[in-house]
Amino acid sequence: MKSVITTVVGAADSASRFPSSSDMESVQGSIQRAAARLEAAEKLSQNYDAIAQRAVDAVYAQYPNGATGRQPRQCATEGKEKCKRDFVHYLRLINYCLVTGGTGPLDELAINGQKEVYKALSIDAGTYVAGFSQMRNDGCAPRDMSPQALTSYNTQIGRASCRERV
Repeated sequence: MKSVITTVVGAADSASRFPSSSDMESVQGSIQRAAARLEAAEKLSQNYDAIAQRAVDAVYAQYPNGATGRQPRQCATEGKEKCKRDFVHYLRLINYCLVTGGTGPLDELAINGQKEVYKALSIDAGTYVAGFSQMRNDGCAPRDMSPQALTSYNTQIGRASCRERV
């Protein structure tokens, strides 16, 4: 499992040195934010399907064909199911990042790989940005989680949506 701690220790080891005081401050900050991240991860894991469905609804409200410049789908239901599957995949990776305190899985498995898939399938990344925006704007503190947990959740959603525009 890749986390802030393993990343700091690995970087120091690769440089043949002990972790510096700034390395240790980074680890300490991650540990201090751990409770909020874990709260966000718990709430997220209980609501994958509902969150993803609201994102799909937002995408299809903004892009009735499922993407810009596309012909209407013969089977909109199939497109919505695939879109929801993709959002659930992202949410699981975001959950992993919340638990570990790192962003490696989101960067390596989702963002970099999905850009190539979207390009190959001629899917406009804007459709996913619309869904991520819905996910980010849908959360409410204290209704859904504490303000600190919501900030952690929104940070990960923001990473995914901002990187998709590239």
